[in-house]
Amino acid sequence: MKKHWPVLSYDIGKPTYETLQLFTQIVGKIKLATMPWINHSWGVTLHLTSSGLTTQTIPYNSKYFQIDFDLNNHQLEITTSLGESKQFSLENISVAGFYQSIQKKLKEIDIEVPIFTVPSEIVDPIPFEQDESHNTYDKEHAGAFHIALLRINEVFLTYRSGFKGKTSPIHFFWGGFDLSLSFFSGKKAPTHPGKMPGMPNWVLQDAFSQELLTVGFFPGNEDLNEAAFYCYLYPEPEEYSITAIQPKEAYYLKQRGEFILSYADVQMSEDPEQKLLAFLNSTYALGAKIANWDPAFVEPITGI
Repeated sequence: MKKHWPVLSYDIGKPTYETLQLFTQIVGKIKLATMPWINHSWGVTLHLTSSGLTTQTIPYNSKYFQIDFDLNNHQLEITTSLGESKQFSLENISVAGFYQSIQKKLKEIDIEVPIFTVPSEIVDPIPFEQDESHNTYDKEHAGAFHIALLRINEVFLTYRSGFKGKTSPIHFFWGGFDLSLSFFSGKKAPTHPGKMPGMPNWVLQDAFSQELLTVGFFPGNEDLNEAAFYCYLYPEPEEYSITAIQPKEAYYLKQRGEFILSYADVQMSEDPEQKLLAFLNSTYALGAKIANWDPAFVEPITGI
């Protein structure tokens, strides 16, 4: 049975995406403040669930807690290993209101986690506690985004199974608001120059400390006003950007340093999973060949 891939519109969904991104940053920063650092920032990401996004388990004093975005019922949920539970609606609330609500609910179950309240990876950020301007949460757009993530995650999981080297988890980066998967050659990379808004240089230098190829998905932003898949190689050989890849709709976007495939081209195709797999197989094959990666690392996946 063909699976439904929802229509996503950045132009219409932008207010919801921007608000939800800031909501996830608040939750992500709570995880960042409580968890030990793992290379490439892997320890502070969110993870996809059948109902939304989760921090997974976070230790705190003598108990454990977890924060979940339930994008089916459109609420934030906090649960603990002691059976405590708190929740509040994601609708009709600003970023400042969300920040105040989550800190209040945590305090009610004896959890206090101070965070740095300036958003990451955003130009001209507004501190969370002051941000009343981002206050849009549309259930239809949030729900469609979640279903899209589930569809994409399934393809990423299948594709990841063919790689025999070091790979990242498939995880959701709250800074860039993207679902991401990275493959590594096992070789060190040159020091990354850094220079990303709201991101310490050492974090980027840690993330790019080894040669990697990353694929991912995001719902659009100011650089690219549509939902899209991306792939980049670091370090990037000069010939990487001038070589054609599959499917034919994919292209190299110079200002991002990435190959791009529109989500709409995948969503509207007769076989979205195969269209996305073609992009994943093609970008990996090109990158691995040009960067001289071990050919034994991968067994191409041709179907789901």
